[in-house]
Amino acid sequence: MMKMKCCWLWLINWGPLLHWLGDQSMYTAYCFLFGHSTTTLKHMKKNELVYDLFFEWVQKYGPVVRLNFFHSVVILVASPEAVKEFLMSPKYTKDWFYNQLSNMFGVRFMGRGLVTDRDYDHWHKQRRIMDPAFSRTYLIGLMAPFNEKAEDLVERLAENADGKTEIGMHDMLCRVTLDVISKVAFGMDLNSIDDDQTPFPRAISLAMRGLVEMRNPLIRFSMEKQKYIKDTQESLKLLRKTGRECINRRKKAIEDGEDIPVDILTQILKGAAEEDECDMEDLIDNFVTFFIAGQETTANQLSFTVIELARNPDILKKAQDEVDEVIGTKRDLEYEDLGKLQYLSQVLKESLRLYPPAPGTSRALEEETYIEGVRIPAKTSLMFNPYIMGRMEQFHPDPLVFNPDRFHPDAPKPYFTYFPFSLGPRSCIGQVFAQMEAKVVMAKLLQRFEFELVEGQSFKIYDSGSLRPMGGAICRLRPRTGTIKK
Repeated sequence: MMKMKCCWLWLINWGPLLHWLGDQSMYTAYCFLFGHSTTTLKHMKKNELVYDLFFEWVQKYGPVVRLNFFHSVVILVASPEAVKEFLMSPKYTKDWFYNQLSNMFGVRFMGRGLVTDRDYDHWHKQRRIMDPAFSRTYLIGLMAPFNEKAEDLVERLAENADGKTEIGMHDMLCRVTLDVISKVAFGMDLNSIDDDQTPFPRAISLAMRGLVEMRNPLIRFSMEKQKYIKDTQESLKLLRKTGRECINRRKKAIEDGEDIPVDILTQILKGAAEEDECDMEDLIDNFVTFFIAGQETTANQLSFTVIELARNPDILKKAQDEVDEVIGTKRDLEYEDLGKLQYLSQVLKESLRLYPPAPGTSRALEEETYIEGVRIPAKTSLMFNPYIMGRMEQFHPDPLVFNPDRFHPDAPKPYFTYFPFSLGPRSCIGQVFAQMEAKVVMAKLLQRFEFELVEGQSFKIYDSGSLRPMGGAICRLRPRTGTIKK
């Protein structure tokens, strides 16, 4: 046993050792065995975004790039025609990558939830059951809790809006989106905006970070990562324990004949009633899926939006002028107001183009095909990346310029090059929910505050399983003039 352990340690440390020694021939052999894993892991260690590296390869080699990871081959595709073919059709299922979201470090994570379920028929049944919780009728009814939680945020921010205090906007936005999804989806009042001791933001961050750490297949044998792995396992158990308690409370309320909201949790339980084989763990899968996805991605989008507005004062003023015209001094937004905030919609879409929180999706190719004239063998994984395609000059002129006018109603539409919520039947069920929430929160921020970025912070993008601002979007806030009607 000791001998085997030593062999594993030798395997783990061999790459860095060769790099340190500068033995190029041996390092080349190492790369031959491990493929692009060595390059991507080096990027991770330097906190560099691996998708920037993939972008460089697409620019250099074309829209079809082969990536080798140990025994697995992934084809990175940056072709609008291929996006249309493979994402819009139910013929192509999700690939093996989603198994990593099902279980992480030996603990069940999202299991067979809507994001991870690779069985199309089973997924389709789940999706059909969930759809009513995202209907227009239900979403209109969410304006009250959206306003309530967003108001909690701006009131908390107002306490330090003196133009001097540095505020980590990403942390605060994570807390408000966590409060929103907990309240409107599961009937839970976490009040994380005021509770600095709540364990859920950290638990979600650790769980999402695991998606990045697991790119290193040897991580479980790394001694320096053992504490992180243990903390992540405990976080996953906490999330699933919370889901179990929440589901049991709702079940009891149903049994006691109480009035039950038509929310996500109700739809999860309705699905359970229709599927005899659906057990508690399956129910918890979708709780965890919505709990995390409903918090993480919207918070990241809002954080990047704050950064870009602070960097572009002309765009900020235009957005504020629109908010002033549409909302004025009203405390609460109405559903009809959201449709009138056209420029703010453009700002939020442009933020998603440059910084899609979910940077990619993948599909399993069962039969041989050709993409852009390149033969792709059967049993291959195809990766599609909105981060890369959103930054390609041939699709978006001056791609690094933050320009909301790209999404003006009269502007050319970026068909099949812009898909921050994926496309087709497996697109995100919560995208309308998320953008309504983002618009309410952002409108209130624009209505109440002037904000500037603190000097010296990093504006690099951090891959935590979703893309977030590495520096935390640190701002100083000042109140805007005007009285808010109660």
